[in-house]
Amino acid sequence: MEATTLCNTSPITPFAATAENPWDLNKAMHVTRRLAFGANQLELDNALTLTPEAFIDQLVDQAVTMEPTATPPWGYWNLTNFTDYDTENNEYIEAWRTQTASDLIQNKLRDRLTFFWMNHFVTELETYFYSPYMFQYYNINQTHAIGNFRDFVSDIGKSGAMLFYLNGFQNTRFEPNENYARELFELFTLGLDNNYTETDIQFTSKALTGWNHWAEVGDAIYFDESTWDPSVKNIFGQAGIWKYDDVITILFEQRPTEIATFICTKLYKFFVSHEVSEFALTDIIAPLADTFIASDFELAPVLRQLFKSEHFFDELAQGVVVKSPFDFLFNFTTEAELTYDEAILNGLTYYAAVLGQEMYEPVDVAGWQRDHDWISSSTLTGRWQVIELYMFYILSNYPEDLRNLAISLSGDSNDPEFITTVIADRLLGKPFHTISDYEVAIDIFKGDIPQGYYDDGTWNLYWDTAPGQVAGLLIHLAKAPEFQLK
Repeated sequence: MEATTLCNTSPITPFAATAENPWDLNKAMHVTRRLAFGANQLELDNALTLTPEAFIDQLVDQAVTMEPTATPPWGYWNLTNFTDYDTENNEYIEAWRTQTASDLIQNKLRDRLTFFWMNHFVTELETYFYSPYMFQYYNINQTHAIGNFRDFVSDIGKSGAMLFYLNGFQNTRFEPNENYARELFELFTLGLDNNYTETDIQFTSKALTGWNHWAEVGDAIYFDESTWDPSVKNIFGQAGIWKYDDVITILFEQRPTEIATFICTKLYKFFVSHEVSEFALTDIIAPLADTFIASDFELAPVLRQLFKSEHFFDELAQGVVVKSPFDFLFNFTTEAELTYDEAILNGLTYYAAVLGQEMYEPVDVAGWQRDHDWISSSTLTGRWQVIELYMFYILSNYPEDLRNLAISLSGDSNDPEFITTVIADRLLGKPFHTISDYEVAIDIFKGDIPQGYYDDGTWNLYWDTAPGQVAGLLIHLAKAPEFQLK
């Protein structure tokens, strides 16, 4: 499987469709696979009634205006609010995983971004394992997913999940802990060794002290001057008796270019290509960073500029990113228009974890590194096995989903070659490379039905065998290298 391409040298200027380079189904699928977890055919048809620019604006506007997921009754509980803590806490954690999965598959760009930021501002649930902090962490990521990045950085560091995960809760004037200060620079804002010193980290950790108190165990953690270090701190050459908010102000005032470049590079790698060329750095990421700074670190203008660009729509940007386990399962569910409910979402979330992406449990503080890291001999065969199990479940419980997929995409054709081709082209990240690949898929779809029934037009998609034929084809497609790409 090849997930890199020749260098994409299309510019940052807005994409304008032409007869030679049209706004078409492939480009619409590219947008929805990158900005959401795929789209059904009606959504794609509606997208094609708009200009590319209008479609991007629609997706971004929806993300900007979407309200956060409603707070559960236990969302801000403290420990005394639980009747049976061990039982209830576990139940609420599992319920919120399910809610998160539902949000991801339904809420398009807003929660595609939410999940992206959860792999940027990393916490690991097993470290704090407390359902109210889990919800509050998710809520902050949702609220700021396409908002102001400075505000995002400020709020996430004061969340209970982060204060426990990176030891801010233990960081006091008496025992300074540098863990959060280090990751604030290295992972969250500037990047590794990017214009900060060990002295900057030491002084920053002292300025971040004081967030060590709660009214009740499990409540929101608040600032108390009794554990704050009141000494003079020198951060990026700025000396003063700094506190938490001062750190954020100094960081964004003194290192705007470093922050903007680091974050725009990370967004580029996620939404465009894991490989960052010299051209991308100078001609794409640098203008995005300029936009980020000019907009006072608002994310929406940066994303609009990137997603509308010729660079994003270039053919070399399409089908070059390896699907994560959630991409693999959720994109498939959406694009094949399969029925899903809470039980199915729980199953998909479980199997995503088996394949290497456990929700709320990134591998470490640096998060999942994505792309080729998702694929190994064991996870690849695991993907095939998961799709087999999934198809057997759908075939047993919702067989008409499979029939309807074929009818919808083929226009109720009874030509097995055409049906196979349109299903393959709809679900693969890139078309098959050779005619023989399509021929093998056609034979898989035809199954054991005698050729004569196809030749004389007797067979059609209303036969009892049709759902099983579609299931067999989907299992075959899921094993293709092209299926692993988006």
